[in-house]
Amino acid sequence: MRGADRNQQKMFSYVSPESRVPQDHPLRPIKRMVQGALLDLSDQLTDMYAATGRPSIAPEKLLKALLLQILYSIRSERLLVEQLDYNLLFRWFVGLSMDEPIWNHSTFSKNRDRLIDSDVALSFLKAVTAQAQEAGLLSDEHFSVDGTLIEAWASMKSFRPKDEPPSPPPGKNPEVDFHGEKRKNDTHASTTDPGARLYKKAKGKEARLCFMGHVLMENRSGLVVDAQVTLATGTAEREAALEMVEAIPGTHRVTIGGDKAFDTRGFVEGLRRLKATPHVASKDKGSALDARTTRHEGYAVSLRVRKRIEEIFGWAKTVGGLRKTRHRGQPRVNWIFTFTAAAYNLVRMRNLGAAMPT
Repeated sequence: MRGADRNQQKMFSYVSPESRVPQDHPLRPIKRMVQGALLDLSDQLTDMYAATGRPSIAPEKLLKALLLQILYSIRSERLLVEQLDYNLLFRWFVGLSMDEPIWNHSTFSKNRDRLIDSDVALSFLKAVTAQAQEAGLLSDEHFSVDGTLIEAWASMKSFRPKDEPPSPPPGKNPEVDFHGEKRKNDTHASTTDPGARLYKKAKGKEARLCFMGHVLMENRSGLVVDAQVTLATGTAEREAALEMVEAIPGTHRVTIGGDKAFDTRGFVEGLRRLKATPHVASKDKGSALDARTTRHEGYAVSLRVRKRIEEIFGWAKTVGGLRKTRHRGQPRVNWIFTFTAAAYNLVRMRNLGAAMPT
């Protein structure tokens, strides 16, 4: 017998979002880890707000919503708010009831500077890695470093001479002919994002306005333990790597893996001053390494494992939406890059769930 297509709505509903989400849903272990990390950040989040005045939207809810934007590749905060309004799974993850109203998308913009000034993204990354450390997933001796280009939210048309007087925009998409013009970072800057630098990855590649993101990965589980964004320069990878290596806690000796771009005398000597053994890929000619390093079996292991750092960059660009950033200015790009690294760790730790506490 064919059923009738009735659309009458019930007046009351007694079903909670918690009961709708399957117990084996992949977001459940991620939510447990997020709740634990945010609990560790409670005092820091409290210090972000005044003691008096109208209560704000809980920063924990904003951070969990931004995590969903990364995990589900939602391209804008307007679409994120739309999803929060009708998506039962999203409401459950953020901690919203069925009839709780959703805030305006501009709430993210108004709170972003507060989150950046308090360096919540880096603190959240540290809180997540602390859980991995407790679960025995982290190595404190073997690490890898690398950098990647993050295309800026600025067009090549905006890359104009610094001494050029400002002129009113002729239209939404003006005609700009810059072919044959010599353009350099010393003499030109983007009017849209002055922090973006003109940079190309290798010879024969096109130059783009970019920032450079850097990651320090531990080699046991392939988790991010530190991340930062710098201006795109030829020495930025090595300079940022030395800063992150210096920030590794403890005074014990560590190994640092990397590609051939790190095989320079200055970088190798810098690592040795920091009590770090350079396990970087050696150049065919003029290598700064010698048999003291390359003869050991651990050197070959580091060269093999360090390639996993590309998985982090690949995930951040395809899933996390960082192939072309949606933010302008180095502080904002740095914040979202670090927060995306923490999201990657959550997914990676979920996939290693056999070793994670329940």
